[in-house]
Amino acid sequence: MSPGAGHGAGREKPGVRNVHEKQAAPRRKAPRGQEQGSGGSDVIAGRNAVIEALQSGRSLNKVFLRSGVQGGSILKLQALAKEKGVPVETVRAEKLDQMAPGINHQGVAALAAPVSFSTLEDALQRAAAKGEAPFLLLLDELQDPQNVGALIRSADAAGVHGVLLPKRHSCPLNAVVDKVSAGAVSYVPIISIGNISQTLQSLKERGFWVAGADMDGTDAYFDAKLTGPMVLVVGAEGKGLGRLVKENCDILVRIPMFGGVNSLNASAAGAVLLYEVVRQRLAEKAARGAAAGQGRQP
Repeated sequence: MSPGAGHGAGREKPGVRNVHEKQAAPRRKAPRGQEQGSGGSDVIAGRNAVIEALQSGRSLNKVFLRSGVQGGSILKLQALAKEKGVPVETVRAEKLDQMAPGINHQGVAALAAPVSFSTLEDALQRAAAKGEAPFLLLLDELQDPQNVGALIRSADAAGVHGVLLPKRHSCPLNAVVDKVSAGAVSYVPIISIGNISQTLQSLKERGFWVAGADMDGTDAYFDAKLTGPMVLVVGAEGKGLGRLVKENCDILVRIPMFGGVNSLNASAAGAVLLYEVVRQRLAEKAARGAAAGQGRQP
């Protein structure tokens, strides 16, 4: 991952609208028509079962359709998936057979998330309830569940109000992520998003400052201003942030490296940057308190 995160000094943004390990909850036995996927996700198999899951609003990572599968129910399923924003992937029959062995999947299966996704409004309400400026973590196409789980755990510990996960080209929110996060997926809101650049643009319009982690960033993270409504963007290890994502960041920051390797992995770099935001917020709060105390002196 490319280290980084920081703020341009003096830029004003509009107002935003309105250590104990946590154990992951035990997994329930999968109901009829549902199996455990290789990544620990629940696999829902069969046309009616997947349609019902979509209609009920259950959080799904992805729907899989056998190549060439047809029928009115398939059209209905595809329309529902589009409406709910669930990605659909066409695969060979062997893939579905591996996902749901021994089940008549009818050319259709879906991967269900271990927890329900939240919304951006949920995250903003969480921040407002605590009287804090919103603090979001966006993971740019991270594929490794170990990094994703570790970052969600660090985000929870740092008081992040929501973690944004792209629907495409990212690790699904599965039981491996849940386990590595030590159950943090049940405590910090996980928000499934579509286009990353469009999401960042929308957040900036709502008053957020966007800091991207990048090994070639212009500012060292400790020189950057990371207070106020904040979105911290962490990219995939090796690949870093995408070009369009970089262009939508207000600032790119780096973590200086002084050893033989030139970068930290995504979860380690993300933890450093998350706690720099925490440090700066606490320092700013202490400074305000000191100023208020001096103002009350005769």
